[in-house]
Amino acid sequence: MEALSANEAKTHFGDLLLKVQRQPVQINRNGKAVAIVLSIDDYQNLEALKINLLKNRVEQAREDITKGHITDGDLFFDDLLDEKFD
Repeated sequence: MEALSANEAKTHFGDLLLKVQRQPVQINRNGKAVAIVLSIDDYQNLEALKINLLKNRVEQAREDITKGHITDGDLFFDDLLDEKFD
């Protein structure tokens, strides 16, 4: 993944918009990563993956309930929130 400083991203914003159509671009400030800029298609795909994960978790919960495998709702949502999307 390409990385730009915040100043480079600001100065060359038009170029940044072209680059993110090919791949996400990391933005750094003071040498630390602070943002990722990605295309609308990549963003929509990421959101669709998150929705599918939630749907799968709900379906699994329904199956577990049907089988009598019941868990505490707070634990379910805590586990869900702890999942990493790496």
